[in-house]
Amino acid sequence: MAGEGLEDILAPGLSVVFCGINPGLLAAQQGHHFAGRGNRFWRTLYLAGLTPHELTPQADGSILQYGCGLTTVVQRPTARADQLSSEEFAAAATAFEQKIKRHAPRAVAFLGKAAYAALSGQKTLMWGLQPQTFGGAQVWVLPNPSGRNRGFTLAQLVEAYRQLPRCAP
Repeated sequence: MAGEGLEDILAPGLSVVFCGINPGLLAAQQGHHFAGRGNRFWRTLYLAGLTPHELTPQADGSILQYGCGLTTVVQRPTARADQLSSEEFAAAATAFEQKIKRHAPRAVAFLGKAAYAALSGQKTLMWGLQPQTFGGAQVWVLPNPSGRNRGFTLAQLVEAYRQLPRCAP
């Protein structure tokens, strides 16, 4: 239902769990991850070779068959991620880490620096593979594919996502 966040698309032992900061309003309203018209997530996964064809938001559950999952750190939908408070990240931290431990993916890919910075307490992060783990999984910090994030071209997103371990189990 609109305003209630999104259901996780997770299974045990995935290769990569993609972790958004929080659901956008349209995604929450439609009940599908990365549903915004300008969101480049599905196109980026395909062009980076992580899925054999471009998935649609309506088929977001099919990402599991490629060894990938989807979740968000904070469940509350907002128009922009900067509308979240540091208290919301702090409140979500323990449950989020437990979720990652329970599902035991090889890697968790945070889409954007904000969520991982809030969870790890680090002020300065580099893009890509991080030196520490989170919930027992490798940590990747990748550019957010949101249409609002125009700091990265589609080609730059694709190059960053190509660094990930292959999704297929």
